[in-house]
Amino acid sequence: MTMNKIILTLDDAKKIAAGAEAEAKRNEWPVVIVIVDDGGHLLYLQRLDHTQFGSINVAIEKARAAIAFRRPTKIWEENIAEGRLRYLNLPGTLPIEGGLPVTVNNQFVGAIGVSGVRSFEDAQIAQAGIDALVS
Repeated sequence: MTMNKIILTLDDAKKIAAGAEAEAKRNEWPVVIVIVDDGGHLLYLQRLDHTQFGSINVAIEKARAAIAFRRPTKIWEENIAEGRLRYLNLPGTLPIEGGLPVTVNNQFVGAIGVSGVRSFEDAQIAQAGIDALVS
């Protein structure tokens, strides 16, 4: 049986980051944008001017959590808000919206994490990045 694995290239990561950056700049939101591969390894990191440095690690962890569990980090934020505190004990989760997995042809190829503004705004920026890859 032959299986073909799709990978996220540096050029793909740059397209995602450019789409996310455009959305952030359009709204004048200072953020960190991170793209990781399907193993959670850093491919691309961009810190827009005037973004607090604390957002660097948060964006990385959002991206890693999104690919590790193959779902948006918003899932854990919602679970915690509903009182399901046991999700805080899952290793590698970050219950803050703004991390999204990236899929191509139904394969998980990586993730984007954004941090710097309100979590739903981070997610809006992340989605714009993913949309830039598929357009």
